[in-house]
Amino acid sequence: MLLRRTDRGLYCEAGDFYVDPWASVDLAVVTHAHGDHVAWGCRAYLTSAAGAAILRQRLDPGARIRAAEYHEVTDVNGVRVSLHPAGHILGSAQVRVEHGGQVWVVSGDYKTEPDPTCAPWEPVRCHTFVTECTFGLPVYRWPSTAAVFDEIHAWWRANQEAGRATILFGYALGKAQRLIAGLDPSVGPILTHGAVERLNALYRAGGVALPPTTHAAVSDRGSWKRAIVIAPPSADGSPWARRFGAQSTAFASGWMAIRGMRRRRAVDRGFTVSDHVDWPSLLAAIEATGAERIWATHGYTGVLVRWLREQGRDADAIETRFEGERDDADEPAGGAIEETLPDR
Repeated sequence: MLLRRTDRGLYCEAGDFYVDPWASVDLAVVTHAHGDHVAWGCRAYLTSAAGAAILRQRLDPGARIRAAEYHEVTDVNGVRVSLHPAGHILGSAQVRVEHGGQVWVVSGDYKTEPDPTCAPWEPVRCHTFVTECTFGLPVYRWPSTAAVFDEIHAWWRANQEAGRATILFGYALGKAQRLIAGLDPSVGPILTHGAVERLNALYRAGGVALPPTTHAAVSDRGSWKRAIVIAPPSADGSPWARRFGAQSTAFASGWMAIRGMRRRRAVDRGFTVSDHVDWPSLLAAIEATGAERIWATHGYTGVLVRWLREQGRDADAIETRFEGERDDADEPAGGAIEETLPDR
């Protein structure tokens, strides 16, 4: 097989490299910069040009990072490796590996729904497709993005009228920028936690157009009741968040599609916004690859594999340490959660 699972991750013996390893290796091909896909201490990294700046921020300053444009072929010890848009976050990529007449594609995390903050997902034809299935259950079907943002804006306006601060939690890398891109700044100021604002700068440097945002630590206290505050989930209930006074909180995640998840998060509202494929998109993506063999990783692998086998497909689940979209913790985004807010 062109790729095999090892105790360090998916390994290509012919090219002597790993895809998204979870331990230090000589060469890591990285699909994207979320923490569960990046191993610290590797001798060298290969990632997309669009995602290189984010990856560099997350690693040691001296890390050796080679950046490749989407579709550019890199020869790694005789194996042809290319990166193709995954539509997950800025710079996210699917890894295409070709050798000996076989083509394998590792999806990383991906979504097929268009998103103004990253290059859209592209189907890549292959013999074997290694796919995530974070939301691999038929119950997960995403509402239209436009409808969700209409709900967010209505909630924000209602909070303004009630004199409450509006705090929307979303993962600092990717989700936060997607939320900001969909907000209407005419409703009010958009304030951010420092972890979000630092990544906003990298998105803007990468050519992504975002509405104006202000780091909450330098904002005018008088604007807090009119503003919407975008913060990572780990800020929920913290002294940092409590400083905003009377407030209404919400969490944006694919998990909010399930009744009861909002209560588990102990927030006032839940908005279904995910950077992963839902069930119909997952099946459509698999079909679009034309793959003869499907490996399912992290998520509801058993359900997906069983469904595919019932359709006569060659499918297996492989164990990984990838976590997908978590509902109970924040993916590290740099910087401490406690920040100083203005007293004025």
